[in-house]
Amino acid sequence: MDLFTHTFPNGIRLVHHKIQSPVGSCGIFINTGSRDEEEYEHGLAHFIEHVIFKGTKKRKTYHILSRIDDVGGELNAFTTKEETCIYASYLIQYFDRALELLHDITFNSVFPAKELEKEKEVIIDEINSYKDNPSELIIDDFEELIFEGDPMGRNILGTPEKLATFGQKDILNFINKNYHTDQMVICSVGQMEGSKVLKIASKYFKDIPPSHRINGRSPLKPYRPKRVEKEMDTFQTHIVLGNVAYDMNNPNRLGLVLLNNILGGPGMNSRLNMALREKNGIAYNIESMHNPYSGTGMFCIYYGTDKENLNRSMKEVDKELRLLREKKLGTLQLHKAIRQLKGQIAIANDNRENLMLSIGRSYLMYNYVDSLDTIYKKIDSLTASDLLRIANEIFDPGQLSYLIYKQS
Repeated sequence: MDLFTHTFPNGIRLVHHKIQSPVGSCGIFINTGSRDEEEYEHGLAHFIEHVIFKGTKKRKTYHILSRIDDVGGELNAFTTKEETCIYASYLIQYFDRALELLHDITFNSVFPAKELEKEKEVIIDEINSYKDNPSELIIDDFEELIFEGDPMGRNILGTPEKLATFGQKDILNFINKNYHTDQMVICSVGQMEGSKVLKIASKYFKDIPPSHRINGRSPLKPYRPKRVEKEMDTFQTHIVLGNVAYDMNNPNRLGLVLLNNILGGPGMNSRLNMALREKNGIAYNIESMHNPYSGTGMFCIYYGTDKENLNRSMKEVDKELRLLREKKLGTLQLHKAIRQLKGQIAIANDNRENLMLSIGRSYLMYNYVDSLDTIYKKIDSLTASDLLRIANEIFDPGQLSYLIYKQS
């Protein structure tokens, strides 16, 4: 992949990928998320993501929101367990406008007290919307189950009780502790030369005072599998089962990505979708996922079904996991699975905003970005024996945890 890169003296990294498109995207990626919160700060990283748009030293909320909207662009942000990202998409002639705004939001926000109180109500509504959606709530609860007692297990949104305690001082303390310049990446995708991107970025980011992360993230406690059932007032029984899994630096991670795609990926021909939905008609939404983090990871399967089909559905899932543990994929099966995954990656990268987010995250975590050809070669190198070994490690029935929301 043809990338232009630069590191400013303060440690902020810049990465730009030139494409032939009138639309560009850029973002600021910060290696900080909910995992970096103290217990009394639960939900603070996500709260900052919301209120960072509520006023800077020179702009009020309306002027922030209108700055990109007025030229047909989009401004957004997200928080994960380990990252915060503020990003924009725009017609390419407005790149300077977009980057200046991202700089202003990230480094000059003032967090007015009145706006903080209003946004707390918005986030409480967001928390309540999750409670109304058991298919999302159960994933958060499952991570809390397998990462019990660790910040990694806490949900990103926080609680209304914790939110009520947050003020401007808490926000500024968290930013000072965690928004380090050597943990920031500016990523751009657009129809410009790298030299021009650097010239514009230098105006806003070159002279920011340096700050460097001193301490890394703490290791997690040893994992112990658990089974928990809860009575819930829902229309379906919801089930999640899974295990801790490979972290983002583990060489087996890509093999698990391929296995996950075979088992419960987005394709309608995934094994779980065929077994539960197409063949037996006992579930509508079935998916599996692998979330790699620094130092750990999570694999899980989620689906919902009627309570009378709970045992039957669990037997079907156990059967598919057992087949992957006990039976090697044939040559044709392996090649088909590889082709499918490669196609999905290519389609995702064809979306310019997705491409920018993918490049930014990779550069933030690894300080490099693999080209599609390199990724394809790594996928092509996977063997049926690799997948069998990974399946026996991650899908080991003695290591699986279960969380079930049973219809009351």
